Amino acid sequence: MAKLQVGSAVTPSGVVRGATIEMQDGRIVRIEPGAGSGAGWAVPGFVDTHCHGAVGVSFGTPDKEANRRAIAYHRSQGTTTLFASTVTEPIEKLETQLAVLRDLVADGELDGIHLEGPFLAEARKGAHDVALLRDPTPDLVERLIEAGGPALKMITLAVERAHGEAATRRFTEAGVKVAFGHSDADDVVTARSIDWGACVAPHVFSAMRSIHHRDPGPVPVLLSDDRVLCELICDGIHHKAPITRMSIDAAGCDRIALVTDAMSAAGQGDGRYLLGELDVEVRDGIARLVTSDGSLGAIAGSTLTMARAFEFVVLEVGCSIPEAALMAATTPARWHGLSEVGTLEVGKRADVCVVDDTGRLQEVWRRGERVA
Repeated sequence: MAKLQVGSAVTPSGVVRGATIEMQDGRIVRIEPGAGSGAGWAVPGFVDTHCHGAVGVSFGTPDKEANRRAIAYHRSQGTTTLFASTVTEPIEKLETQLAVLRDLVADGELDGIHLEGPFLAEARKGAHDVALLRDPTPDLVERLIEAGGPALKMITLAVERAHGEAATRRFTEAGVKVAFGHSDADDVVTARSIDWGACVAPHVFSAMRSIHHRDPGPVPVLLSDDRVLCELICDGIHHKAPITRMSIDAAGCDRIALVTDAMSAAGQGDGRYLLGELDVEVRDGIARLVTSDGSLGAIAGSTLTMARAFEFVVLEVGCSIPEAALMAATTPARWHGLSEVGTLEVGKRADVCVVDDTGRLQEVWRRGERVA
């Protein structure tokens, strides 16, 4: 049995002061108040449902050990629950990647797969190869559902594409969350897509129409509809702190999920990398596409970690530790039906992060074992 003593523990019933958390066989077996002599805050292990890789590795590469290295890096940064995200590729390559990632889900290394593309809008392609974008025709939809099996948890698609409504309904029927993203839809089509089943908004503000007072676009709809989980990439680059604050105030912590959208450059430093079929250059931690003339173009994912995102919302946005814990763990776990994680309570998986009063990560425990 392992024991963790902290100054405070964030639990569903409130903050437990002077807490001792007892862990056995990978589970939390007891949370005792008043007996702990440690410092810091215990919060649920972070849940990142949008992440493309790290340490030079893109998820889905055929080398399983390379995938594990990327997983281990994010785990060391507090991510104890992880969805592996792909980018737009030919369907045949996506099927191959799904086979690799399904095995890692079966092994307990990953908790799900997120397909970002290929059913995206050319006008909002971001860091995706425009030549590979496709309509979600019924045959392609069925191929991906079959290839992903129960490990496929989410797919990002532009709902306005031909067959968008049918694809949204079919993926939803198959238990795959449909994420409204990389879309040029207006507010009207956005609202309709939520009725069809779209229920996640990947990296709100990025790769979608901007807000205008006479042309509202999707953002107000996504932030105000209680059926939608809104992802935020809290690196201070994709959006500034006041926008983060506005989004949290609009949607509430129970509908905001912190995600990294990290690419293979995470944990590596500046340099040249590949994102799918596209060249990316990282300068000062900011990833951008390399255009045909060698200049830097659109932002291409991030080099963010969940540890940094958690600290950002505490220090830069002014969230409390319990609020940050909701957005980094509890809310995404609940939204994606991950019933064994996301909260600190008896019977749940013993996934725990310890942070200080500023939100800086101090320790990481996964399944009752300390990993960082």
